[in-house]
Amino acid sequence: MTRFLILPALIMALASTGLYIVGCETQGQSGALIGSGIGAGVGALAGGSEGALIGAAVGGGTGYIVGNEGDKAQQRRQMQQHMDSALVNIHNSNGSISTVRLQRSGIGFVGPRGEYYDHLPTEAELRPIYGF
Repeated sequence: MTRFLILPALIMALASTGLYIVGCETQGQSGALIGSGIGAGVGALAGGSEGALIGAAVGGGTGYIVGNEGDKAQQRRQMQQHMDSALVNIHNSNGSISTVRLQRSGIGFVGPRGEYYDHLPTEAELRPIYGF
C-alpha cells in the first residue's frame, strides 16, 4: 500500500520543483506549493500516508512563510526605488505627456540619459531634452 502513496507524492515533489509550469502570483504561494510537494514526498518515504499528510502540511506552511518574507523584501525594495526617484511630467505641443523619471543621487538627480542636476529640474528645464 505504501508504494502506491509514494509515487503520487514523488510526482508532486517533482512538479513543484519546476518540472512542470505552475502559475503562482506570489513567492508565498510558490513556496507553499513547493514546500507541500517536497514535504509530502519526504513524509511518504518516511511514514507512509500519515507522513505524507504531515509532511505536506509542515512543508506547505514553511514554504509559505519563507516565500512570504521574500514578497515583503521585494515590496520594500520597490518602495525604496520609488522614494529614490522623482517623476516630472512634460506637456508636449501635440497634447501628449512625456513622463521623465529622475533618480536621486546625493543632493541632486540623474536623468534617463545620465545628465546630472543639482536640484529637481522643472518641466521647462526638461522639455528641450525629453519633450516634443
